[in-house]
Amino acid sequence: MAPTSTPQTPFGRVLTAMVTPFTPDGALDLDGAQRLAAHLVDAGNDGLIVNGTTGESPTTSDAEKAQLVRAVVDAVGDRAFVVAGAGTNDTHHSLELARAAQDAGAHGLLAVTPYYSKPPQDGLLRHFTAIADATELPVMLYDIPGRSGVPINTETMVRLAEHPRIVANKDAKGDLGRASWAIARSGLAWYSGDDMLNLPLLSVGAVGFVSVVGHIVTPELRALLDAHLNGDVTKATEIHQKLLPVFTGMFRTQGVITTKAALGLQGLPAGPLRLPLVELSPEETEQLTRDLAAGGVQL
Repeated sequence: MAPTSTPQTPFGRVLTAMVTPFTPDGALDLDGAQRLAAHLVDAGNDGLIVNGTTGESPTTSDAEKAQLVRAVVDAVGDRAFVVAGAGTNDTHHSLELARAAQDAGAHGLLAVTPYYSKPPQDGLLRHFTAIADATELPVMLYDIPGRSGVPINTETMVRLAEHPRIVANKDAKGDLGRASWAIARSGLAWYSGDDMLNLPLLSVGAVGFVSVVGHIVTPELRALLDAHLNGDVTKATEIHQKLLPVFTGMFRTQGVITTKAALGLQGLPAGPLRLPLVELSPEETEQLTRDLAAGGVQL
């Protein structure tokens, strides 16, 4: 059974979008996934996103996705929310993934904006509603127009929020003005999906983070969040500024690549990447090491 949720924080406050560990030959590393999940929850995560973009979902099979959900739920599902990515640009396929995630024990679903197809807002409305109707699980929308090509407009967000199982949004739109209006009008629980904007989004009403850098700095993210909640804006700002080199370094190139490199430097399960993603060069690894050190990360 997952931790108790509230309407304000349906998936907790600090979640890491977890990488999918692979064995040296590129196979799914379920033991490594369980060890990494336990490490992340021990570090202070309330929840984990599995089978998201950071989990290399475009290159894992449906069977692997279900196996991964089941393994992570078995490892930490009594201590943390396990939210499974189920969104694709094919609504029928998304429904299959949503049902499989529920069968595997997931506590919630992450549904990304359909990518490449560039549907109109009515298509988004119908797509997300169909996913929410497919299971009994709560749904977190994922608004990332930089990858999908289409934003979820505020009016669409307000209409989606009327569905009883659409309870949250992961915001990677990078627009604080539009976020402010959507938070105020929709009432959805708002999660920052852009680590550089974690603190600014808190200031306009976000309740927490879905983070990539949480793989390595979850305690600092929790401290930032706690300081903000306690009204200590100065301390929250100091932590934010201390983490700037980490935010920058982890996104000098594609985030999965740097995250797996950082985990490898710390001796944590990660393994290789699946093409078309490729490992960092030695020069890029040296730069990442400098960036992390500048942000106070011990390697």
